Amino acid sequence: MRRRNLGDLLRHVHLAGALSRSELADRMGLNRSTIMALTAELSAAGLVSEELPGDTGRAGRPSLVVRPERDRAHVLAFDVRVDRLVAARVGLGGEILDRREAVRSRAGADLEDVVGVLAGFGRELRRGARPGSVCVGVGAAYCGMIRPDDGTVRYGPYVGWVDQAFGVELGSRLGLPVLVGNEAHLGALAERDRGVGRGFDNLIYLHGDVGVGGGIIVGGKLLGGDGGYGCELGHMMVNPYDGRPCMCGSRGCLEAEVGEHALIDAAGRSGELSGREGVRAVVEAAGRGDAAAEEALHRIGDWLGIGVANLINLFNPGMVIFGGMLRDVYPGSAAQVGHRVEANAMVISREQVRLRVSALGDDVTLVGAAELAFSRLLASPLEVLAEMRRRTAHRAAPRKRALAL
Repeated sequence: MRRRNLGDLLRHVHLAGALSRSELADRMGLNRSTIMALTAELSAAGLVSEELPGDTGRAGRPSLVVRPERDRAHVLAFDVRVDRLVAARVGLGGEILDRREAVRSRAGADLEDVVGVLAGFGRELRRGARPGSVCVGVGAAYCGMIRPDDGTVRYGPYVGWVDQAFGVELGSRLGLPVLVGNEAHLGALAERDRGVGRGFDNLIYLHGDVGVGGGIIVGGKLLGGDGGYGCELGHMMVNPYDGRPCMCGSRGCLEAEVGEHALIDAAGRSGELSGREGVRAVVEAAGRGDAAAEEALHRIGDWLGIGVANLINLFNPGMVIFGGMLRDVYPGSAAQVGHRVEANAMVISREQVRLRVSALGDDVTLVGAAELAFSRLLASPLEVLAEMRRRTAHRAAPRKRALAL
């Protein structure tokens, strides 16, 4: 009970920021003396601090404000995209304190290169941390199907990864355990906790990259499937008869009809443009009145709307969120998406659904990776903090002996 209450309190201030003791008591349903004891333990561990609030304008003794200690505990977050590698040091409370980025070529199975770059970034980021700050976790988002137990990439489309031991290899290089998640799953959780989906227990997140991934939150929980490979929304069939070929071997999948290649081909720019920059170039051209680009966005919006209508009928979400390249595409195709939802989604299921773009922008999957990294600490704060301090001390000892010699 004590461990759970410590974790719940830390989670509240991690996600919401500074909260008074009285606000925490109301949120957690605990009395103030219990809140005081819990904050005292977390404060002694260096995870939170307490201070008097500013002028509240109220009579009586003010309730102390509890804040997360961003510079005393941090995580490493990694985002492996099809054409970019991103790494960040994220403080408790969710603020990105430092980051690194590198271009990734679409050159096939590149596990050694990816792990080498990320491990180097991780070491740089840790060296830049404030003295005494503890790395309390490592999380990574990957653009593929992930085995949750060990972070193995079972299938990474477009770059040829099949059964690659990504989590184990990266953890070995860093000397720390690494948690790995599918980028769209983590994006869904990030939008629920820190983005436009706050307050929604039932939402769908669609993430566009070269293809399309998805994350579904049902009753406040991620729908993972039997092996953790659920929510492959990009491989929902929308155009089975004359659809474009898909990397999965089928035809007419959602990602084949609305992904990067579909948009660029429809705009007549195949071979000329690629990547997020290519997608944005088409969107910008449409904004300037380019007829081919406008028609491409409308075509993409029609197929996207069919997919969204299917999802609304299946899951009755309160919100559908468009992220990744779909965040750029949706504003110019919203009319077509809306028309399809009106025509093909059941009235009762669609009447309250909101269609929104990601509030976290290009960092949505990086934020999701950071929250994955914080998950162990938030479940068992004092025990995980002690464990990570031991790991840090163990790794520092050989370096100190070497310097002495």
